[in-house]
Amino acid sequence: MRIVLLGTGDSPGTPVIGCHCKTCEDARKNGWERKRFSVLVQNEGRNILIDTSPDMRTQLLRMNVDRVDAVIWTHCHYDHFAGFGDFYRVQSNVNVYTSPEVHEDIGRFMFFMKYRPLEVEAYEPFKIFGLEFTLFDVTHPPLRRAHGVVIRKGGIKVVVSGDTNSNIPQRSIKEMMNPDLFIVDAIAPAGYKLKKHMNASEALSLAKKIKAKKVVFTHIGHFYPPKSDYPLGYDFQTFSFEEQVTLNDYWD
Repeated sequence: MRIVLLGTGDSPGTPVIGCHCKTCEDARKNGWERKRFSVLVQNEGRNILIDTSPDMRTQLLRMNVDRVDAVIWTHCHYDHFAGFGDFYRVQSNVNVYTSPEVHEDIGRFMFFMKYRPLEVEAYEPFKIFGLEFTLFDVTHPPLRRAHGVVIRKGGIKVVVSGDTNSNIPQRSIKEMMNPDLFIVDAIAPAGYKLKKHMNASEALSLAKKIKAKKVVFTHIGHFYPPKSDYPLGYDFQTFSFEEQVTLNDYWD
């Protein structure tokens, strides 16, 4: 199993159009960026996407992915599903997994696409190509439903928090416990007060609470300086678990 962070940015990405802050200017000057959020899970020669970002075409071409075998949607926000339209005239009848509410919400925008919507409920495991996935509920107002994802293979457990604030249901916390790798929403450094997302301090506290062995931040905004001591993920970062960052040096 291989995990690739196709995009680690928030909804506008970095650099932000029209923004000339220190981070956005550094990105322009030095030729780096943060594409919008999507995670590629590869196993047994198959490609599974967690969310389909607006940068999907570029991301798949960069990874030399010829075919996507399944998609999991976490919630109905543009930066997490809009790239599914890039499949138009390229690939049809893709299996797409999520809860009934998220299917209904995203389906209003994807009516022109031919795909197979497969409904799954939170906390009920389902298998795709040798991997076990479980959705869990998170809190991402004002949406009526949003999810994180647990990925299991043998004794390996990876948790993707999804977009969420720190008010995560206790049942979900239980589902998230003891991951080998925690990919967590941390849109801004400590000190920012956020309604929809977590800041770095909240993300690290959650990682400690669920006893994550390794952690990486995603859904990162331009609020961070170009260089940071936080465990910031980067686009196309690929996980080999032995090489991952540990939590010990990042407690506030």
